Order: sequence, then C-alpha cells, then structure tokens
Amino acid sequence: MKTLVMLGAAGLALVATPAMAQGDDADRAGDIQIKVLATAVLPDGKITDINVNLPGLPATTQTKANDNVTPTIAIEYFVTDNFSIETIAGMTQHDVDATAGLPAGAELVSDAKLIPATVTAKLHFDLGGVKPYVGAGPAYFLWVGDDPGAATVPAPLGVTETNLSNEFGVALQAGFDVPVNDKGLGLSVDVKRYFIDTTARWYVGNTLAIETDHKLDPWVISAGLAYRF
Repeated sequence: MKTLVMLGAAGLALVATPAMAQGDDADRAGDIQIKVLATAVLPDGKITDINVNLPGLPATTQTKANDNVTPTIAIEYFVTDNFSIETIAGMTQHDVDATAGLPAGAELVSDAKLIPATVTAKLHFDLGGVKPYVGAGPAYFLWVGDDPGAATVPAPLGVTETNLSNEFGVALQAGFDVPVNDKGLGLSVDVKRYFIDTTARWYVGNTLAIETDHKLDPWVISAGLAYRF
C-alpha cells in the first residue's frame, strides 16, 4: 500500500509539473521567444523506387545526401504558460552522391537548396532550471534550387536539368531551454526528426530520362541562444 501511495504521489507530481511556478519565468502566456541557432541537417537520401530509367542505370544504384550545418531562426508564441506554437526560418544546401551501383561519390545532384517550412505545437515542462519540451507538426519541404550533378552532365547521360519535388510531411520534436537570467535570455537545444520524401527527376532536353523516389527523413539538431519577451 505504501508503494502505491508513493507511485500515486509521483504521478500527480509529474502531471502538475508543467504548471509549477518558477517565479516570473513560469508566467509565459502571451510571450514571444526568438531563438538564433546553429543547425545540423542530417538527411538520408536513399532511393526507394526507380520509376524511369532510360539510361539503364544498375538496379542496385543507391544514393546519399550530404550533411550540412546552417544558421536558423525559430519564432515561438506561448498560447499558455506551457503550450506554444513555433515556426522556423532557414535554408540548407545539399549534394546527392552515389553510394552503390555507380562509382562511389559520383555527384548526381548539386547544390540542392531546401527551405524546410515547419510549424510545431509544443508542450513544455518545468524541471527547475531546465525546461524540456516535446512537439509535433506539419512540414513542407520547398526546393528552391538544384543543379545536375557533375557525374550526370557528360555523355552518355547528358543531363540538362534536375528537379526535386516539393512535399508535405511530419516533424517530431524534443528539446530543452535553460534560462540564463531573469531578463528572458536563455540557451536552447532542439532535435527534430522529419518524415518526408522527394521525387528526383533528371531531364535530357525535354525528355524525362531518370525518375527516382528518395527517403529524406532528416535529423535536424540545433543549439543556440533564446530570448523571450
């Protein structure tokens, strides 16, 4: 019986934790928080299907998108003390290289520029000096530029244009904020996992020569400064 009472008390404490006051810092409803972050974008890029293959690329052809580090800004609005809505602004750039079926490292897509438009709903918890959170929301991957990779331009491929399809997906999120002072300044660490694909198309003139589906599913890991007001 004593054990059950202790477990029940612990459960009530966990449920009550988000509402626990920590001075002025717990009174966050209506606040806006801006974060300036260094962000590592770690995509997959694996081919899941080959839909069009006029050059007859090997069926074992496989690819990988390179990792990148880029600055991002997050803007967050606290609807209540413990519930917020956040969006991010930033752009990341990637190359896609062959890992199997073609010479390893052969560049297939060059300088693909991506805007990962994301909105997440976040639930915050209070653990004293550390304020963890979890979140989830929709994402839209908008490709604003991409070039044929160096390996696709020469004969026999002779690719003249490459494009990657814009796609909707989902982002899951977890992280924590650490207040530095009572003026709203803090540190922030954030991890997102996206579940989203893209279709890559290579053209020779007006002819679609290659079309492949790719799993991106990137991990996006950020750390930086936060300011709430």
